[in-house]
Amino acid sequence: MTSPLTRRSILASAAALPLAAGHGSPLRAAAPMLGAGLAPYRRVTLGDFEVTTLLAGSRTVPDPHTIFGLNVEEAEFAEVSQSANIPTDAARFYFTPTVVNTGAQLVLFDTGLNAEGTVAALNAAGYEADQVDLVVITHMHGDHIGGLMTDAGDPTFANASYATGAQEYDAWAEMGNEGFDAKMRPLAEQTKMLAPGEDAAPGITAAAAFGHTPGHMSYTLDSGGKSLVIGADFANHYVWSLAHPDWEVKFDMDKAEAAKSRRALLDRLAADRTPFIGYHMPFPALGYVETRGDGYAYAPESYQLSL
Repeated sequence: MTSPLTRRSILASAAALPLAAGHGSPLRAAAPMLGAGLAPYRRVTLGDFEVTTLLAGSRTVPDPHTIFGLNVEEAEFAEVSQSANIPTDAARFYFTPTVVNTGAQLVLFDTGLNAEGTVAALNAAGYEADQVDLVVITHMHGDHIGGLMTDAGDPTFANASYATGAQEYDAWAEMGNEGFDAKMRPLAEQTKMLAPGEDAAPGITAAAAFGHTPGHMSYTLDSGGKSLVIGADFANHYVWSLAHPDWEVKFDMDKAEAAKSRRALLDRLAADRTPFIGYHMPFPALGYVETRGDGYAYAPESYQLSL
């Protein structure tokens, strides 16, 4: 005599059968593993402006204590890193140019390591290189001017004019730097040289943040009663330099002046609750500064600028 079917036996039998893709279709293989990934842009609004951060590239660097916290012992560096839940044997660097559509101009801040990476991110965000009206260079390190020229030696942004700090330009013009001479110097006649307090464009004002380089500047965007700071490289890591502004950073050319500028801008951002974009902050590189004891903490933007 056959046993009556029960709900349990039916479910067990069904679980043992292979899953078909559809009636009469062969079985499908599992979806392929794709690896870690990030969307190449993030766009928010600021008053009448649209602000888009671009992921122009990223890389992993070993032994970050050779870059950050040069003036602290290994034990302190390890303790701070462990408390922040980040490793001490490697770090991830992000390279984040920013596009600002003012409604009258499309303004690009910095150009990444190379033209290819920046243009690819720009295209993903819905823009073409020839739509860029103005390129603002915060400072002359290679990961900021690298995309100014194509591999063929032509300007990447064919219809653009340029703006940068006069003090920054003059300092690099005397250094004999190969990257500057190839990428930036040929654009000198098309470049507006700025002093702190001057506007690169309406609603975009330069401010001194010297130290990382001789004339490194941040830029404040103002639109519709709202503000945002393009901070560039005033703080190169959200823990090791932002949370610990007195820690020395390898890439800061004047380390004492850089720490002074870092604290001044962090104080301002925290007091005013102004959002900022940091070129090397974790992508999408947009966040806020909170006070934390004698230092600061980085708070990533969630949805505040998307409402």
